[in-house]
Amino acid sequence: MLVSLLPQNLVNALDKLDYSKLQEIRLRRNAPVVVCYDGKNQLLLSDQEKIFVSTATIEYVLRKATENSLYAYTSEIKRGFITAKGGIRLGLAGESVGADSFMPSTIKNIHSINIRIPHQVKNCSSKVFKFIYQNSSLKNTLVVSPPGAGKTTLLRDIARKLSEEGPRYNVLLVDERHELAACENGQATLDVGEYTDVITGAGKKYAFTSGIRALRPDVIITDELMDKEDAEACKTAMRSGVKVLASIHANNHIDLLDKDDFKELLNGQYFERIVVLSNKQGVGTIEAIYDEKLKCVYF
Repeated sequence: MLVSLLPQNLVNALDKLDYSKLQEIRLRRNAPVVVCYDGKNQLLLSDQEKIFVSTATIEYVLRKATENSLYAYTSEIKRGFITAKGGIRLGLAGESVGADSFMPSTIKNIHSINIRIPHQVKNCSSKVFKFIYQNSSLKNTLVVSPPGAGKTTLLRDIARKLSEEGPRYNVLLVDERHELAACENGQATLDVGEYTDVITGAGKKYAFTSGIRALRPDVIITDELMDKEDAEACKTAMRSGVKVLASIHANNHIDLLDKDDFKELLNGQYFERIVVLSNKQGVGTIEAIYDEKLKCVYF
């Protein structure tokens, strides 16, 4: 799906790389193309020459990602991203129009696009799984890392494994940004397990509440907790007897203590496992795993 979004000169240059290690493509108007490859940023070269991004390149990618209908993607664009087929997310930078303190009405004059490529890495969660599923019980788990260290890939594989190991939990995947399951026409295009239901595009508060009422999940898995409302959704689910596995951006578990919206989750010991990832030795490096008292159980 990625090649269908890009002009041919970029496709030709990317063909020289291993696509399984390609994480991001950054297009900045009048600047050279940069890729995140195996966890490191580097220039994308064509015959050892930099490839510069033109206005035409930006417009081409936007047309392809929106299937020639930017208007149809207005709700996503004002949130700063577009999700193309295959779960490929395009982060956008440009001129915010009608901005208030929370969200603009749209973004115009887009001059930068960050294309994030999802990967299915089966069994990448095997080591973590031994610590979050013990004595026939799944533990509420928070995955912590900076952006681009493999949180989404890990959560996706855990969802898949929960359909294959243990008591075959009913899993609700809350896929707010269409990255975890990469649904097309309501159908997941990535393997998230046979016992998994997916709610896409909805905020966590709505998806958690309606999902618990309508789908009776044993487990809710979601990506990128951002604010107090997301934290409250997690607490409500746990208090209802539903297990929660989620991710959050932070360098480590200590940094979490500086996030006011999430202090209660930590101090109240809601999460029984905190998994810290990095890309120091490649994407998905497990730095450490902690219990609810922030005692290290693996490093």
